[in-house]
Amino acid sequence: MVLQAIGLMSGTSLDGLDICFARFEKQEVWTFEILKAETISYPKNWEEKLRNSIHLSAEDLLEIHSEYGFYLGELVKNFIKKHQLENIDLIASHGHTVFHQPQRKFTLQIGDGRAIKIKTNLPVIYDFRTQDVLMGGNGAPLVPIGDEILFSQYEACLNLGGFSNISLKINNQRIAFDIAPVNIVLNKLVQKFNKSFDENGDLAKTGNINEGLLSKLNSLNFYQQSHPKSLGIEWCNENIFPLFEQTEMLDILATFTEHVSQQIANIINEYQLKNILFTGGGTYNTFLVEKIKAKTTAEIIIPHKEIIDYKEALIFAFMGILRLNNEINVLASATGSFADHSSGVMA
Repeated sequence: MVLQAIGLMSGTSLDGLDICFARFEKQEVWTFEILKAETISYPKNWEEKLRNSIHLSAEDLLEIHSEYGFYLGELVKNFIKKHQLENIDLIASHGHTVFHQPQRKFTLQIGDGRAIKIKTNLPVIYDFRTQDVLMGGNGAPLVPIGDEILFSQYEACLNLGGFSNISLKINNQRIAFDIAPVNIVLNKLVQKFNKSFDENGDLAKTGNINEGLLSKLNSLNFYQQSHPKSLGIEWCNENIFPLFEQTEMLDILATFTEHVSQQIANIINEYQLKNILFTGGGTYNTFLVEKIKAKTTAEIIIPHKEIIDYKEALIFAFMGILRLNNEINVLASATGSFADHSSGVMA
């Protein structure tokens, strides 16, 4: 069986839309090949719209849900035309997360899949998270199904994105959870320096660690909770940003980077991991990665750029393929829902 799909991923760090066109083949096991992939940066107006969407009224939120769906459809249409793509079986769209409160039984990823279908005239699968939340799960992380099937050669897979999350196998069960916020905080902090991200961690490197702030960050209740667990921007607004008010900006960057490295190293050491695949935009933050390496003996594997940048979009494309075949694409052991299931709304 050979199927080809486009995966769309818009991360919480708002650096743009990842589009990945991949071929998946199933013989004894599933294999994949990324055929074309690119990141399309958001123009300023869309970046601001998405960033402010959490503050919108119900009516305006419904409007942007449709509008963003048509915008995604337009971007995909252009991507298909540019690369002269053919034989596309489906588009799988993650959407852009506005709200994520699984304890209140809701999560919202805007970007109506029906609008994408209208623009592209291709089958679309979207809204992968809601069903899991309704089934008592966190609706996150979803990527572990891809780690389990496509990246099983690694003991663990760790994503350094807006949030850091990890997936690993314990007693033949794939578990996964969010570890700590990363770029969702760092990128917001460096806006003060008119930058969209801290390249190589160069700004953080110039600051000093504030031990009092570090202690407050490490004492946050989330880090004591057992998995499964997940984070959202609301949690950062409530628990992280208020701690920064009295501190010099470069010192905040240095301290928060140290905090993230400690939390990630704690997890690597707790599970005695021997090798871990690192992906996501934060992998380019060499200062952060070196700090993590210094705190653990595990082998940290940095793959080629295509996997660093597009692993999540690739796995959402794969989740779409599994959904098309009505196969399990969400693992209860990772999200905490009451059963494995096949999730995603078909347009």
